[in-house]
Amino acid sequence: MADRGTSNRSEVTDFILVGFRVRPELHILLFLLFLLVYAMILLGNVGMMVIIMTDPRLNTPMYFFLGNLSFIDLFCSSVIVPKAMINFWSESKSISFAGCVTQLFLFALFIVTEGFLLAAMAYDRFTAICSPLLYSVHTSARLCAQLVAGSHFCGCISSVLQTSMTFTLSFCASRAIDHFYCDTRPLERLSCSDLFVHKVVSFSLSGIIILPTIIVIIVSYLYIVSTVLKIPSPEGRKKAFSACSSHLGVVGVLYGAVFFMYLTPDRYPELSKVASLCYTLVTPMLNPLIYSLRNKDVKEALRKILGEKIFLFNSI
Repeated sequence: MADRGTSNRSEVTDFILVGFRVRPELHILLFLLFLLVYAMILLGNVGMMVIIMTDPRLNTPMYFFLGNLSFIDLFCSSVIVPKAMINFWSESKSISFAGCVTQLFLFALFIVTEGFLLAAMAYDRFTAICSPLLYSVHTSARLCAQLVAGSHFCGCISSVLQTSMTFTLSFCASRAIDHFYCDTRPLERLSCSDLFVHKVVSFSLSGIIILPTIIVIIVSYLYIVSTVLKIPSPEGRKKAFSACSSHLGVVGVLYGAVFFMYLTPDRYPELSKVASLCYTLVTPMLNPLIYSLRNKDVKEALRKILGEKIFLFNSI
């Protein structure tokens, strides 16, 4: 039996991404929707990185983390969306075995990295509000770089483990992945291997990744709320809460989608696809809007850049 599974797995050279089970005439509408949202993702996240790198006033830990968040969002969506748009027009909807491995590895890398980065951003907000006099000490440039590097390292280790576990399974049921990208749960449905050990290790790995980040975020905000409530001025409390609301919104959307995606029963694949849209399209699109529209420094930096461009255009 093991030899047959190994043989069948070695014969798999590609997979078929089923995508959304809708009428063919709706594929054009979905393509245009994906194209519009992806264009907004590119414009918003590249714009955010340019603003942060070009304006010296934004050379602070908070914007350093925000620039890295934009980088992660940009590449996380770029791993998934272009291939999904191509498949709206493709009859075969195929993806090579190596392409599927690469897509799963990169997606897992960026999504786990984002979780750790959001925890680092929660620590940054905790330090800024609860220990403002020691903020520059507790969030030095070196520490911020170490937190970002550590987030990427944890994402890489997790991705290597998750990808290697998934693609050591024997795929002998079908080549059709009932999703619009290569993900662990749809690939598990194609396997004829015993998934008990795989699921236990995968669940344990998810717990090791998710629990520490959630604990850091929850504890940080418990201290933040406690500190803010002691501020006598209503305007001061409003300003402090406003500095955290954008981050809380991003955390809520990302973790809400992830929990919904991986805790719902596996017999509802269409719900999983909809939940996946939250962290492949919606979150990367909304993050730059949330942080720019609610942030005075970013809006002023954007006005400055646009003003310089208009002046240069008029002078020409």
